[in-house]
Amino acid sequence: MRKVVSPRPSSHSPALLLTSLAGLLKTWLPEQRWFAGKGSRVTELALLSVTELHPGCLHLLVSTRHGADGANGPGDCYQLLLGVMDVLPPRLGHARIGRPSEGPLAGLDVYDALQDPRSASLLLERLRSPGTAGPLRFEREERVTIHGGLTPRLLDAEQSNTSVVYGDAYILKVFRRVQPGVNPDLEVPWALARQGCGRVPGPLAWFRTSQPQLATLGVLQPFLPDAVDGWTLALESLAKGRAFTDEAYELGRATAEVHLALASAFPLGLASGRGNRQLAAAMNERLVSSSRSVPELRPYASGLRSAFDALAAQDSARPAQRIHGDLHLGQVLLAGERWFVIDFEGEPARPIDERRQPQPPVRDVAGMLRSFDYAARSRRPWRPEWAQRCRDAYCAGYARASRWDPRAEPELLRAYETDRAVYEALYEARHRPDWLPVPMAAIARLAERAPAPSGGGSPKPVPSFHTAQGG
Repeated sequence: MRKVVSPRPSSHSPALLLTSLAGLLKTWLPEQRWFAGKGSRVTELALLSVTELHPGCLHLLVSTRHGADGANGPGDCYQLLLGVMDVLPPRLGHARIGRPSEGPLAGLDVYDALQDPRSASLLLERLRSPGTAGPLRFEREERVTIHGGLTPRLLDAEQSNTSVVYGDAYILKVFRRVQPGVNPDLEVPWALARQGCGRVPGPLAWFRTSQPQLATLGVLQPFLPDAVDGWTLALESLAKGRAFTDEAYELGRATAEVHLALASAFPLGLASGRGNRQLAAAMNERLVSSSRSVPELRPYASGLRSAFDALAAQDSARPAQRIHGDLHLGQVLLAGERWFVIDFEGEPARPIDERRQPQPPVRDVAGMLRSFDYAARSRRPWRPEWAQRCRDAYCAGYARASRWDPRAEPELLRAYETDRAVYEALYEARHRPDWLPVPMAAIARLAERAPAPSGGGSPKPVPSFHTAQGG
């Protein structure tokens, strides 16, 4: 008879559990898509906290170090939900992590509990009824009703986290790599919901931990069952030989609306002339560092550096504010005729404090412009004119809603696009070498002298982004 096993209270001791789990997790973790050290050996592993969520399901926070010199680098913290049974049924065979040979879990099957519908359903019940479990606290919006009894299913496309969809009503994002502080993917949608911004699904419930430090662990939001992400739609348009300019224009408007709401919801900053020089220096440093790892960048280094030098030479101050931080076609959804922006976590590899800093909105714009290039290069023959039309339409839509056209400051836009393309080249060289030609095509273009603004001549000067809010 297969049965769920509730480990003895004494076995919840991190030191004891580690004797059962260390070997299994050191093998299993590097195989997961959300593990930061893909392909690296886990050199150290420690259990930071252990909580029994329900019989047969343990919530763990695990600290790891990986790589050849992992013992000297900073550790990463991961959130795991582990199920324990005497014998795992065939339907959960794909979730199996292993069977420990020693320690309190010896002889039992250990598996990823998020892939177990029972555990996923019980996690939703925790969010429906706020309360605590050890250091874990479950909270929800008092004004909303969260329905239970919905069938859970895991999304396959998730990379850095794990998302569970309940029926067609809710989606729960479980943060796998956990950092101290309030995760922006809770903080930002929560604030935008109170601004009345209809472009971002607001949080319904969430859970967090107080040990070893305060951190956000997961967020439940409304699910948009008929929505399609922008990347899929762009590729479909390319495959059918159809323009994407109407969609790009409306997406530009949606981006600007979100930026305006963010500017109202959070304190503003100011990027001074000194700040421009510091920003350009940081971009230059990333270029130098990336060129060491990607030899293909080296012939273009001088031209790329000119983009950063042009930014450093500007003494004018620019408004800075909270932004998305990692905006591209995969972070937007089209439901009916309306665009929604999702995933405000930013770049997970960066510290949360850094992601929460005010930045020029043009950084998000540059990320989306680069995404149009990616889509155009994903099919043969390459269609650069398709990408350019999308880029112009997006900027025009953004200007319509914000009264600031990103093309009006070509030096600023070029610097941010260049910095993004350098990051892309490093990422592709490390993880997807076959995709390296995509950012390299942009590198070659951006390394030339800054082109005149596109879209029918030079745009007229427009009010700064924040002064446009008043009218």
